[in-house]
Amino acid sequence: MEQREIAKLEAYLQKTFRSPSIRVKPRPKKDDSAEVYVGDEFIGILFRDDEDDELSYQFQMAILEYDLA
Repeated sequence: MEQREIAKLEAYLQKTFRSPSIRVKPRPKKDDSAEVYVGDEFIGILFRDDEDDELSYQFQMAILEYDLA
């Protein structure tokens, strides 16, 4: 993902979740996805999907049982 695209996604997530601490960072050696953080904590991966001439994004986040305690 290009830096401009990452900045737009970061702004969208910050606005949607009302959290300015959300950060989107490029992944090393991957150009179809980015890492999502809240502060310094990694929370998930944002995937770029441009199949069928339609661009969309998918956010994938795992929630571990011990995180719920």
